[in-house]
Amino acid sequence: MYHFLRPLMHAIREEGHEVVGVCADGNLVPMVRSEGFRVETVPLTRTINPIRNIGATQALQKLFRDEQFDLVHTHTPVGSLIGRMAAKMARVPRVAYTAHGFYFHEHMAAPQRAAHISLEWLAGRATHTLFTQSEEDAVTARRLGLCKTGDVLAIGNGSDPAIFNPEDPNGARERIRSTIGTPEGRVVILMTGRQVAEKGYRELITAMREVDGELWAVGSRLESDHASGIDDVHDTIENDADLRSRVHFLGYRQDVPDLMRAADIFTLPSHREGMPRSIIEAMLSGLPVVATDIRGSREEVLDGKTGLLVPVRDATKLAKALQSLVTSSDLRKRMGEAGLIRARNLYDEQQVIARQLNHLGLCAS
Repeated sequence: MYHFLRPLMHAIREEGHEVVGVCADGNLVPMVRSEGFRVETVPLTRTINPIRNIGATQALQKLFRDEQFDLVHTHTPVGSLIGRMAAKMARVPRVAYTAHGFYFHEHMAAPQRAAHISLEWLAGRATHTLFTQSEEDAVTARRLGLCKTGDVLAIGNGSDPAIFNPEDPNGARERIRSTIGTPEGRVVILMTGRQVAEKGYRELITAMREVDGELWAVGSRLESDHASGIDDVHDTIENDADLRSRVHFLGYRQDVPDLMRAADIFTLPSHREGMPRSIIEAMLSGLPVVATDIRGSREEVLDGKTGLLVPVRDATKLAKALQSLVTSSDLRKRMGEAGLIRARNLYDEQQVIARQLNHLGLCAS
């Protein structure tokens, strides 16, 4: 809610509507409330286990009945599954769901994939409008009938070009490199993402053995995260003097725009994504991108033009792609400039918000 949904909440409120946020409790809730929003917390967990979410389902159903909302708009896989069913039971007149990338994907085992598709189909019986970020997901949703009304729209994803851009008037590049201890002449590869295995950290660290550059990894692991962790990755780095000198885990940061300005290449070797905002932020910052050939990422990155796409879990090809950019400043510049133009044309956050407001009939005009 804090990192991704506040701009949408502000836009809806500016159109004259009352906006109430509903989420699990956490240390960022007060920051959303400080902007004048009422935020109700419920005991949501990040597990799909229905038993562990009975309390959250009941709390949501009661909240929806008490508040008599005209529209419930859900996000995140578990929150949307529970939220849509609770909204149906509470007879909310309209339920919208933004799929920030379906949990099922082409690299998932068939039984597990079928189970997740079945859950999405079931929740789709309680869905009036289904937004996807990637066009690929919209095609999939229509083919599988994941929205009972058939009202499916790919809205894209975006970020703020005023925040993410290549301009560096305050000398962030020099300041951040000095703080981290990175020489100006060294090529820096940046990655941002939760510290879980499905983000591709294992392959990335293996690849870094063959890449003549430095890696900055930004992100943390949520306490509620059920995805496999990367303790073994940290152990590998700690036991290798060369990696230890060139790989820096920077933890949770609030200065990501400046980190983008201080870096030279962006990478996201994830196993699955929706339509990652981090890639958009990197492109808006003028960085070439090396990403895995998965839905969302392959829609954003034009292979060979704005960056390079590599197979999932292929450390060898990941290393080759990164090294090709490390050794060619001209290639970095050309791809970075092409990505910047593409991102400014397609991935402005205000365009994404406007599509949602118009489609949901929330514009005053």
